[in-house]
Amino acid sequence: MAQLTILPSDTCRWDAAALGEIMLRFDPGSTRIKTARTFTAWEGGGEYNVVRGLRKCFRLNTAVLTGIPENQLGYLLEDLINQGGVDLSHAVWFPYDGIGEHHRQGLNFVERGFGIRGALGVSDRCHTAASAVKPSDFDFDKIFHQERARWFHCGGIFTALSESAAETALAAMKSAREAGTIVSYDLNYRPSLWKSRGGKSRAQEINREIVSYVDVIIGNEEDFSASLGFDLPDVSTASIQKDVYKEMMKQVSLTYPNIQAVATTLREVHTATDNDWSALLYYDGEIFESAGWKHLEIFDRVGGGDSFASGLIYGFLSGRSPQDCVNLGAAHGALAMTTPGDTSMASAGEVEALIKGGSARVQR
Repeated sequence: MAQLTILPSDTCRWDAAALGEIMLRFDPGSTRIKTARTFTAWEGGGEYNVVRGLRKCFRLNTAVLTGIPENQLGYLLEDLINQGGVDLSHAVWFPYDGIGEHHRQGLNFVERGFGIRGALGVSDRCHTAASAVKPSDFDFDKIFHQERARWFHCGGIFTALSESAAETALAAMKSAREAGTIVSYDLNYRPSLWKSRGGKSRAQEINREIVSYVDVIIGNEEDFSASLGFDLPDVSTASIQKDVYKEMMKQVSLTYPNIQAVATTLREVHTATDNDWSALLYYDGEIFESAGWKHLEIFDRVGGGDSFASGLIYGFLSGRSPQDCVNLGAAHGALAMTTPGDTSMASAGEVEALIKGGSARVQR
């Protein structure tokens, strides 16, 4: 495995760009979706959450490529994204037909879970603006060859939305690689998204082509098995899980020699609010294991993996060692799960302090 060669920051407008759908998340708070009378609105999406963390927590310059409907829900989404600081100049705005037959805004209702009751998500994302994007909607030459980006991130949630979404991701990756941009991809397999599109076999067909243009790949054992067809055993204990993951990472790098780093989070769920949490990175022929947290108290687990990815990417972009990179990812993911919403509310100082063994004592 070769080492990543990352473009210098003074030659690029963007430290990182991402392509994906951004949904409006409606959070019922401490109650349940089916009994709620009020909801808190957030924005979130697997790909967007990564560049949002890079911007808001780590203060890097980031942009998102997406589709947004030209209506009041789209404007609400725009307002939320603006608060997160991610640039929208390359977003595509689609006309709204008044009834949602075309170019709708994706909605995601999420209850956090507590104790023995797991978290629950109910999404409404059919015919969304983001799923309608096609390669010609974006000026990839401008983004990657003129403005330039050091890193580009996409994921399996977006590529599962439609054939045109997968085609757009491929076109973006090809342009990014030609420009010397590092490409990362989070497999993020969601059975519900592939159910009407051919299931695992179609997911594997699309993802195997996509992965051939990827430098850094992220996922867990289910992702690698369902998305790429690796035959991995079910695991029931953390110690066995870790061994399985290490072997999986080596298999992936051998199968796809273009991949320069493989990363995964390790989570053992005791209850919805009590998880063991850590991460692994396979890079330059070595396995690097993060600091870990036993019985991490979870406030909202959604977005923990995305925050892991943004911390990991920040480490690479800032020239840190592989050990630092995986530690930054694991710590950022852990902190993100202590606050509500999909996106991180942590600061870079809090992430660094946690890596060094910081405590939960009051800060005065």
